[in-house]
Amino acid sequence: MPLDRRHFLLQSGSAAAVVALFGQGCALPSAARGGNALGFTGVPVSLRDTVVVPPEYEWQLLYPWGTPTGIAGQMPAFAADGSNSAADQAVQAGMHHDGMHFFALDEGGKRGERGLLVMNHEYTDEQLLHTDGVKVWTADKVRKSLHAMGVSVIEVRRTAGGWQQVQPSPFARRIHGNTPMRIAGPAAGTPLMRTAANPAGDQVFGTFANCAMGVTPWGTYLTCEENFHGYFGGPKEAAKDMTDAQRRYGTVPGSQWVEYWRFDERFDLARHPNEPHRFGWVVEIDPFDPASTPVKRTALGRKRQESATCTLAKDGRVVVYMGDDARFEYIYKFVSREKVRPGTYAAARAANRHLLDEGTLYVARYDAGGRGRWLELTHSRNGLDAANGFAGPAEVLVHARLAGDIVGGTKMDRPEWIAVHPASGEVYVTLTNNSQRGDAGKPAPDAANPRANNLFGGILRWREDGADAASTGFAWDHFALAGDPAQAGSGARYPSAEADMFGSPDGLHFDSGGLLWIQTDMSGQVIGKPAYASLGNNQMLCADPATGRIKRFLTGPSGSEITGCVVTPDRRTLFVNIQHPGEARDDGNGTPVSAWPDGTTPGSARPRSATLAIRRRDGGIVGT
Repeated sequence: MPLDRRHFLLQSGSAAAVVALFGQGCALPSAARGGNALGFTGVPVSLRDTVVVPPEYEWQLLYPWGTPTGIAGQMPAFAADGSNSAADQAVQAGMHHDGMHFFALDEGGKRGERGLLVMNHEYTDEQLLHTDGVKVWTADKVRKSLHAMGVSVIEVRRTAGGWQQVQPSPFARRIHGNTPMRIAGPAAGTPLMRTAANPAGDQVFGTFANCAMGVTPWGTYLTCEENFHGYFGGPKEAAKDMTDAQRRYGTVPGSQWVEYWRFDERFDLARHPNEPHRFGWVVEIDPFDPASTPVKRTALGRKRQESATCTLAKDGRVVVYMGDDARFEYIYKFVSREKVRPGTYAAARAANRHLLDEGTLYVARYDAGGRGRWLELTHSRNGLDAANGFAGPAEVLVHARLAGDIVGGTKMDRPEWIAVHPASGEVYVTLTNNSQRGDAGKPAPDAANPRANNLFGGILRWREDGADAASTGFAWDHFALAGDPAQAGSGARYPSAEADMFGSPDGLHFDSGGLLWIQTDMSGQVIGKPAYASLGNNQMLCADPATGRIKRFLTGPSGSEITGCVVTPDRRTLFVNIQHPGEARDDGNGTPVSAWPDGTTPGSARPRSATLAIRRRDGGIVGT
């Protein structure tokens, strides 16, 4: 039986989209937020090598790196010595879990006791992935590394004993760096997307560097390709031949993080300069159909893609908010040309399968005085023409960063996750940090990015004019400037006196009750060091924007980042990812400082990223 429009949108996991279509409010009543919002016991700052949650809560471990995904007949066990093959890794949990979403499978989708957990695997730690690290690279190591990134689709169910992964499951799937994909939208088939292996420019192998995510109103998953540039390389001497556009995107020979190019020629920048153009996109995945082909949506623009948060304009068109996670890069939004078409799950996915291929891309400008504008990135407008290096629409999208320069977008302090309030429609974005703000030759502080040498980042928010996500004007302010207020010169400022401090906010998620979950990503190189010592390990906090209160909910193991956050429809379970426990340095070198979750002391086991299922001990609503 077809779902009505409201039911369809609610069960797709896009509560903010429902609000946009059916009317705005100012704030959710306390009952909707869970009655005693933030009523849990806050946890202190911690440098302990463990997960700490409030005493009213408990957590259990799910799907650590190397766990079989649950594909029938293909469930190799995790080898603690790193000896799993590339073929094994292709059907196991990838490394470094990141953004994720829960798609309910139980009847009506309201209870949230059975569903698909879909999650990103952002990058690899090559020293842990292989038995002998990468003192010597091989073709097999390249394949295994590519298979350790991408996306997992797993089925989970809550039982009397807690949450369990369903193995095998007909939905189970691993999508990775060698999975065939389709390229769609205005850039597909154009000269910039053509390669020797794919002269048509419409197909590509793989997705990797998958960080934040989004969920469409029709029930598909959007994964974001972030730091793709580090996987393409070549000899240093070839760098002299790179274009300004290649340098702007960081695809420069000699600057690679890994040596893929020596064993897989598509990663050789000198031989295949167009291959990087096929990465840095939002990729749409149907989690309910393991046989479906993922699609790279080029109308949304190419960047170090961070977040693809969906909501609806007043007229029913879909709006996608996106960040570009690098210093001095931009915030974007896409507004579709057509309206979302409702229907049953399968019918809706079919009816909207081209919706993200046609529309308008914008970049944000934040003006002094708390006003802002969305600047259109359309070929032949605002200086985006051949005279400025944009021969056609494909050039604007493939080189969206350069288009943002031309039209005058505001260069931000690493814009990352974006979340839309389910009642007010306000949009929140994390700006993680920017230690180069104000340096010689770099942009100076401005209204939206007010601190030089911004070590701690913050959260900025805006309200679209007319409460319509398709508007081209908005009002903005700072929700929080992070850091320790007691530290001289920190410039930290929080929305109320009842706000726990934090640094380098990254993950961001609104639950359906309007509680804002904030996750942090301080580098392992600075955790516990001067300027950061008072902030402890990375953490997750819960904020009530209606009151300005922010309370620390969780602290993570040594060296870990807290990322990926989703609450089940009944609001009784919170899923959270612990990424790269033990990481002491950003480059993956150095001795791990944790063996979580399998070991008790560093060096006793390979540390493994994993998912936590967190519940109140009394079965109540999380966040209360």
